[in-house]
Amino acid sequence: MARSRKGADTTDAAQDAAFRLGFYIHDASRLRKLVYDAAFRPTGVTRAQAWVLSYLWTQDELTQSELAQRLDLGKVALGSLVDKLEAAGMVERRADPEDRRAKRIALTARGRETLVRLRELGAAANEDVLAGISARDIAITARTLKRMKANLIAALDGVDRTRGEGD
Repeated sequence: MARSRKGADTTDAAQDAAFRLGFYIHDASRLRKLVYDAAFRPTGVTRAQAWVLSYLWTQDELTQSELAQRLDLGKVALGSLVDKLEAAGMVERRADPEDRRAKRIALTARGRETLVRLRELGAAANEDVLAGISARDIAITARTLKRMKANLIAALDGVDRTRGEGD
């Protein structure tokens, strides 16, 4: 009987840790947003705008639909971000050579310069955020979160993920 209780305690502890993990992820994400908002504030660029710029840095001149899909954003939400970045001179919409109805989003020289500054600010913020955490633990956490993301996407397959947009 003691043996089964010990097993139950282990199972309870594992379930409790798994349950709490979601809260830790939520809290860490919320607090990380605050740190990055403060770090990026001097540039006038939001985290969401920085995310778009960063993605375009690695894969420039995507259509708005392609970019929205890759960022897992609605087209309207992305359109608003692109409008603000375009008004600030950081991106421009270019005609698609193969589809005259489509526009490609491209980084401008100003967008590239801004992203270099954002990366510097982000690196400094990351030092604070990751202080005291080993490179090994960071790699394990990154792998774990990447797997969790894949599992969540698979769990949502077939679920209407646009519900709630614009609420």
